[in-house]
Amino acid sequence: MKYWIRGLAAVALALSFVGMAQAAAALGPAALHARHASLAPQLAQNPFGGPVVLQSQEQSRRIEGDVYAVIDHPFATVQAALSDPGRWCEILILHLNTKHCRRADGAEGPRVEVRVGKKHQQSLASATLLAFGWKAPVTGPEYLAVQMDAADGPYDTRDYQLMAEAVPLEGGRTFLHMGYALSHGAASEFAMKVYLGTVAQSKVGFTRTRGGDDGLVGGMRGVVERNTMRYYLAIDAYLDSLALPGEQQLERRLQAWFDATEKFPRQLHEVERDDYLRMKRAELKRVTASR
Repeated sequence: MKYWIRGLAAVALALSFVGMAQAAAALGPAALHARHASLAPQLAQNPFGGPVVLQSQEQSRRIEGDVYAVIDHPFATVQAALSDPGRWCEILILHLNTKHCRRADGAEGPRVEVRVGKKHQQSLASATLLAFGWKAPVTGPEYLAVQMDAADGPYDTRDYQLMAEAVPLEGGRTFLHMGYALSHGAASEFAMKVYLGTVAQSKVGFTRTRGGDDGLVGGMRGVVERNTMRYYLAIDAYLDSLALPGEQQLERRLQAWFDATEKFPRQLHEVERDDYLRMKRAELKRVTASR
């Protein structure tokens, strides 16, 4: 029984990590500005306490989602951070399940190699590798678009996509769109349903529906929404830290990410602060030692 539960949790991990993949191609600068205008009511009033809109949908063996946010960082800062695959690793490592991340250069170009695992410390050998191919970003004075793709993943998952695009706004702010998608086969779909019906049955997302616990979406969409928010908060925490001296940035990111997730305990609380900080400090030392 113990190993069966572990197997279900592993499938959940494979699906939940890419809570941040690309739902569709980038909109482009004009369409992204139009989307900012059309989302004005939702950006002004939402459950997140700030200008953030989270959307998700579940299709046949395909999970998709988007997050749109107005962030208080200049476009130039956002572009410099998100157009560098190495700096994406500094963002992704903040997530509970990211055990290691590095930029790797090969004949086909750069890759972002992420190892994902459990919500506590574990060896790299027992963590799962997801290797994202990095496409050359679209950069300019008024627009940024980046995309990463992984053809195959663990536990019968495939066609991973992760993207982000951004345009500058007045007042030194930026409008950010994060898109995501992954496909999964029959085996992972069945295992995920069992997992969500047993050990994870109380977990919910953010969207209010007629069904679900407390009227909040559950199931696969709930998985996507929780992890989309975790990754958005990681981007925001990373960008916030850049205003500090270099030696203070890392600790600020860790503290800020945990504090931000604790604003949504119903969805995002998993471990206590000291446990998170202890785990991440050890994992970051391991990343540094492997360079």
